[in-house]
Amino acid sequence: MTGLFTFGLCAFLLVVGYVVYGRIAERIYGVRHDMPMPCATHADGVDYVRMPGWRVFLVQLLNIAGLGPVFGALSGCLYGPIALVWIVVGCIFVGALHDFMAAVMSAEHGGANMPYLVGRYLGKASQHALRVVCVLLLLVVGVVFTTGPAGMLHALADSVSVTTWCIIILFYYLLATILPINAIIGKIYPVFGALFLFMVVGLAVALPLSGYEMLPDVSMAENIHPQGMSAWPLIFVTIACGAVSGFHATQSPMMVRCLGEARQMRPVFYGAMITEGLVALVWAVVGLSLREIPTEYMLVGKTVEPLADGGQAISFAELSLVSPATAVNAACSMLLGPLGAAFAVLGVVVLPVTSGDTAMRSCRLILADALHLPQQHVGKRLMIALPLFMAVVIISQLDFSVMWRYFGWVNQVLACFTLWSIAVCLRERKRLHWAASVPAAFMTAVCVSYMLESPDCGIMLSAQAGNTLSLLVSMSLILWLLVHRKPRC
Repeated sequence: MTGLFTFGLCAFLLVVGYVVYGRIAERIYGVRHDMPMPCATHADGVDYVRMPGWRVFLVQLLNIAGLGPVFGALSGCLYGPIALVWIVVGCIFVGALHDFMAAVMSAEHGGANMPYLVGRYLGKASQHALRVVCVLLLLVVGVVFTTGPAGMLHALADSVSVTTWCIIILFYYLLATILPINAIIGKIYPVFGALFLFMVVGLAVALPLSGYEMLPDVSMAENIHPQGMSAWPLIFVTIACGAVSGFHATQSPMMVRCLGEARQMRPVFYGAMITEGLVALVWAVVGLSLREIPTEYMLVGKTVEPLADGGQAISFAELSLVSPATAVNAACSMLLGPLGAAFAVLGVVVLPVTSGDTAMRSCRLILADALHLPQQHVGKRLMIALPLFMAVVIISQLDFSVMWRYFGWVNQVLACFTLWSIAVCLRERKRLHWAASVPAAFMTAVCVSYMLESPDCGIMLSAQAGNTLSLLVSMSLILWLLVHRKPRC
């Protein structure tokens, strides 16, 4: 099986997943196409604003496609080609279902945010806990998606310092957070989308045309992680965006408030996640195909020097682990040349910027709902937004690599809450709850295993003990769903 065929098959399966399982998911939930949408029932000219379906799709796609499907896919492919399996299977059966059904639940409750929905189906204690988790997660996203693109922009224009780029990006985030959603976000995202598409299509086409063998020596058992880390459960946390990401559940309600027709929900929410899966697939294939990077292609020389040990090339795997931003710059430069690389890197920069702005906006909305503070007046928006941005500045002083590690795990914990809420909702409606409860149990096992076994959390049980306990937790939650959450008549 050639690498090109493998890549084509994976892309084909993602498209088929949208066409087939997307429709099945719609029928499982029982989406009513005549359902009144929040932009009509709660119109306020600020957050509840009707926009064309294609624009909502584009905003949703750029909201959820942050650094995750690039950095996460590059880091995840260190575990070998099994990363491609997780991207395809996870995206179709877990991530896209997660995003789509969370959006439908939100629409049925007037565009409600995820903490409210979790409280509705899992109880008030879960609602309060998740509200804190969501705010902290979104603040970390705001930080990571400021410093990450600032570093890449500095690599392109080193005459402008990273600090200056951070200030520029944060100022844009502030405007995007407080202005009506169609004032900035709704207008400039088509331009960002063009850069984004150039990056994805350009890399996918340039890899075989540039003479590099696509997926050489493909073996699902291969693990090229420089530190020899096990794929379970780490790969399922490392590759989040592109497979399943709890962060998306904070973004879907924001776009639900702008969608005019219920029949557009599957193309917008299920479709956006499948498209993000294609982005992750392209970057995973790039990571698996480029084994060595000549130092001449390194745009951030200071990062490479201690890694190269005086040689003329460096392992792409090692570079991806230590500095994914440098790996992105190097890969784009190798495959697309200097000018193409500049546009491609800008396309990569677009992803975190268009997630960071909506992360901060979503954070404002979650706090506004919790405080019962209407947001029609700009002064009330600033009352919430300014303290949030002060918190971002404070958090930005922490170590980036540490934040990124904990972000991945907390992000997947949020996905567990969302999936269990969907499972309870389906069971109450006498629908096929297994479509959500099986993915929820799987992701719960992933998160519990990670918490018990990873050095990041400090418990560090053996793999056997951690996996056994994680299985018991997942099975207990399945029993709770079956015994205590009775279908409503």
